[in-house]
Parts: sequence; C-alpha cells; structure tokens
Amino acid sequence: MKAIEQQQVIKQYNSPLAFYVLSIVIPWTFWFLAGIISRMEPYTNQMEWATGILSISGLLAPVVLAIYYILPNQKLRKDLLGRILNFRSMEAQYILVALFLMLVSILTAQAISLLFGYSTEQFQLRGTFTFTSALFPVWFILIAAPTLEELAWHSYGTDCLRSRFSLFKTSMIFAVFWGFWHMPLSTIQGYYHSNLLESGLLYSLNFLVSLVPFVLIMNWLYYKSNRNLLLPVVFHITAGFFNEIFATHPMSKVIQTGLLLIVSAFLVIHDRELFFNRI
Repeated sequence: MKAIEQQQVIKQYNSPLAFYVLSIVIPWTFWFLAGIISRMEPYTNQMEWATGILSISGLLAPVVLAIYYILPNQKLRKDLLGRILNFRSMEAQYILVALFLMLVSILTAQAISLLFGYSTEQFQLRGTFTFTSALFPVWFILIAAPTLEELAWHSYGTDCLRSRFSLFKTSMIFAVFWGFWHMPLSTIQGYYHSNLLESGLLYSLNFLVSLVPFVLIMNWLYYKSNRNLLLPVVFHITAGFFNEIFATHPMSKVIQTGLLLIVSAFLVIHDRELFFNRI
C-alpha cells in the first residue's frame, strides 16, 4: 500500500520541463557573469564579493525553484517534510554506502594506479585545497554546494523526471543535464572546474563520464531508502571531501570512474526492476 501511495505522490511532481529549463538558465546567467568578473584586472575586493555572491546565487537558484513548485501543493509539502525527517528508512547498509563508498573507491583507484607507476605519495593528506572559492572557505563549499544541490535535485528534480520515465532513463537524463549545468563554473577563475579544464581534456571528460555512475548510485541509494533526502546529501558531500583530501593524481580519478562504473552496472543488473520499471 505504501508503494502505491508513494507512486501517486511522485506523479504530483509534474513540471519537469519548466523546472529544468529554469534550473539551467538562471545559474548559467549568474555563473557566466561571475566568470567574466573573476578574470578582470585588477581583481578588486569588490569584484571578489561579486564573484562569490553570483556563484552562490547560482547554487541557490534550483533550491528556490524546487520550493516554488512544492509549496503550493499540500501533498508535496507533506511528502518533502516526511522525507527530510525519515530516519527509519536509513538502514545501516545504505548509510555505510553513503559514508564510505567514495573513500573506498578513491583509495582502491590510487592503489591500482601504483601498478602503472604512479606515486605512493597520493595516499598522503594534501593539507591544502586544489581550488579557491572567492569569498567562501573551500571547506564551506565542500559542504554547502552538495547540500544545496541535493536539496534541489532530490526534493523535486529527480522525482519530476521519475514521474515520466524509468529510474534508469531518469538517471541518464539527469547525468547529461548535470554535466551541462556545471559547465559555466569552468569560466570562474580558480574554481574547481576551471582548474580541471586547465589540467587537460582527458580529466575534463572524466568528470563528465563520472557523473553517470555517480547519479546511478546516488539514485539507487535514494529510492532504496524510501526517497530519504539525507542520504544523497551525505553521499555527495563524501564524494567531494574524499576526492579532495588526498594528494590524488588525476589519473587515479579516471581509474575511480572505471570502478564506479562497475559498481553502478552491478546495481542496475541486480536491481533491474527498480531501474527499469515505470511507476
């Protein structure tokens, strides 16, 4: 009975086109402006403030849109509140995956890279960050950015696609969207995606490819835990944190993507009904 009720609620998330169009147009506008300002010379304190405010505004925009589409609907308000406070569905196995899969995957990838001559120094803690973030400390961005994103994508974005498509197709559509969504961040001087672009085409392409297994695994966690909103947030935060704290060679992140593709393929095959059945 609960499954039927949940399917009926998911069908209420029924504005995917408007949500996704606005969720890319508004952030892109903020981020392209931030990119232009970040590369102006001389780069003044006022420009740094403008870059930071525009950047965080782009992150906030999808959250505001999700709230806009949820608030008028009493059923969606109740559903969202229940998913935020739904601790009973957080079974130990899913909590462990959310907390430690990305740590295990990056350490395994680094270990495999040793076979190809890469350094053991990768296992050292970096002590610094690989990017800057204008006004905000990097540690704040590593927490705030995943939290704000998932408050948008898994409060409204995922379910509004799921109301129309299978979970597998939903994940593929979102992975492509998410890749495009991040692109303007590469124009902001010193930001992670800007530095990634400068590191080479292979590593930039790897980021885009890595979104596919990442989204599949995150959505598997989300639906296996009865659409719990906290687990995707935790999983996303750990992904950024563990991929940042070690002195990881970029090639190890390519290997990590391969490992996560294997994991996600296993989940899709093992849970075919979850991924391919329509609601």
